[in-house]
Amino acid sequence: MAPSVQIDCCEIYDTLAADVRRGLALPLKELPPKYFYDERGSELFDQITSLPEYYPTRCEREILNRHAPAIVERSGADELVELGSGMASKTRALLYAMAGQGRLERYVPFDVDESVVQASASELVEAYPGLRVHGVVGDFGRDLEHIPDGDRRLFAFLGGTIGNLYPDERTTFLTRLRDVMGPTDRLVIGTDLVKDRHVLEAAYNDSAGVTAQFNRNVLRVINAALGADFDPEAFEHVAFFDEANSWIEMRLRANGAQAVRIDDAGLGLTFADGEEIRTEISAKFTRDAVEAELHAAGLALDEFFTDGASLFGLAFASPR
Repeated sequence: MAPSVQIDCCEIYDTLAADVRRGLALPLKELPPKYFYDERGSELFDQITSLPEYYPTRCEREILNRHAPAIVERSGADELVELGSGMASKTRALLYAMAGQGRLERYVPFDVDESVVQASASELVEAYPGLRVHGVVGDFGRDLEHIPDGDRRLFAFLGGTIGNLYPDERTTFLTRLRDVMGPTDRLVIGTDLVKDRHVLEAAYNDSAGVTAQFNRNVLRVINAALGADFDPEAFEHVAFFDEANSWIEMRLRANGAQAVRIDDAGLGLTFADGEEIRTEISAKFTRDAVEAELHAAGLALDEFFTDGASLFGLAFASPR
């Protein structure tokens, strides 16, 4: 790593066994979506963002390309902190705008996958001479305190990832994030918007089957990390819009009765034919809902941007 790069690593998988034991004991078995993201999972998700059915990335990029200079100027930030950063592809417009305004001093990528933090750090210090990168490998649900101190920071939580949290989890997360933010910090947060269910369901059931591979990758992660013997190909990808909860739900459905051992979690499980594991929700919002959730966490919605088709929203917020 270059001298201008520092990477701090939290322990990611120390809670995996406990999460698996808890989730697979529920009446509807469940696995946390953060465990999709080993190196292979990150590669698959990058592929998903380029699929014709998957509109969120294109729409968010449209918003950022149009409004990044104004967002950066209004924020007064000289540091970008990105939660769930991946390869920083979503934030290039913000980084470019900060550099163009002579403000870009430090980038803090925060992600569960060390490989993408390392790769994006190396790439960005070459692209922006003089840039300092302080990466954090961790779980944004519990490791926010590892974000390095600073002020005049622009926090970015993009891609609609906030929607992967249940309502009570969103409240807890946003409140903790507000506690980390100082009075001169600002936040941009991407939110997928409520729309026609056919558009929503197509985005999670792509014709190329990439999302299905991504969904099954959580079983491969558990196999590798906990000595399990899931057969990922014996589970079918399922995704549908739950209108009552205003979220897309992804599940894995057992094709035939199965017995599974997870040695390092001390579990032996049976699955009935057709039994399902919930692996992800992806909540869809209205502007009013976004404002209400931010307000409950001590944040004020200062601006709300959408793409031309109003499929996706980007909130700009500040501490109250």
